[in-house]
Amino acid sequence: MRVIVTGAAGFIGFHTAKALLERGDTVVGFDNLNDYYDVVLKEARLAELAPFDAFSLVRGDVGDRAAVEKLFADAKPQRIIHLAAQAGVRHSLTHPEKYVQSNLVGFFNVLEACRHSAIEHLVFASSSSVYGANTHVPFSIHDNVDHPLSFYAASKKANELMAHSYAHLYQLPVTGLRFFTVYGPWGRPDMALFKFVQRILADEPIDVYNEGHHARDFTYIDDIVSGVVRAADKVAAPNPGWSGENPDPATSTAPYRLYNIGNNNPVQLMDFIACIEQACGRTSKKKLLPMQPGDVPETFADISDLANDMGFSPNTPIEYGIEKFVAWYRSYYGV
Repeated sequence: MRVIVTGAAGFIGFHTAKALLERGDTVVGFDNLNDYYDVVLKEARLAELAPFDAFSLVRGDVGDRAAVEKLFADAKPQRIIHLAAQAGVRHSLTHPEKYVQSNLVGFFNVLEACRHSAIEHLVFASSSSVYGANTHVPFSIHDNVDHPLSFYAASKKANELMAHSYAHLYQLPVTGLRFFTVYGPWGRPDMALFKFVQRILADEPIDVYNEGHHARDFTYIDDIVSGVVRAADKVAAPNPGWSGENPDPATSTAPYRLYNIGNNNPVQLMDFIACIEQACGRTSKKKLLPMQPGDVPETFADISDLANDMGFSPNTPIEYGIEKFVAWYRSYYGV
């Protein structure tokens, strides 16, 4: 297939593009390489993709409608994996305008380009953050998610609504994936694992929010990519049993699907830190801090729909995943 992967220099985008290339697909990456975090790291990821003859990169911003239209016209893709976005819950507290441009305007531009290009299937990144104030666990795609606790979460919920309208109006097949705390080699520097490893190896204290009383459904990058590729291969279709009397948020009479993509196994933050200490061979110095605005105490993915529909089965133990990240970090930074 010919696939556009937006956000190809990003953590998940890079790994997804690599997996598609390794199985023989042609991939056109699209990324603006912004400076939200280390641009050198993004360029190093792209350097890993450069040896593939079937890979090309177009530099551009999804918020630029003309650039997105040209991308689609030139690439003539069959399917789109849209992973470009302004990420980060805490960053959205201080820079909400960036989320409007990337996550709302940018997603609209992608939807419009798909509508006018006869795209077979659009897969896009949502987030576990949409569950917001929900406390019923495990989080189910069939639950209501109308109480986001950050503007980042609100932008992702908006993406799901926008996607459904295009699926309904234009019969554009769309699948949204709610990612749960992705980690692994080549990960993002603004994520907890990266920060913890960086500071522990430098013998600096780590910030532990909510005094460590967090639990997260940490999901290893290889498992995430497996789910993304499976979702891209299974074109969304209408649910013939859908009823407006008892509407299911995860399906529709339109070709629209939502899925959780997580590990289905929450890990307590203090246990997560203990695994990092083991992998680093050092004990951390902890700075216990209160809960941060926009944060939630626990995430826990119900992945039964993704398992039933696509055979998704995450199987990476947290100890193994952290060891792989620490080994990559030591190698990449020469620590």
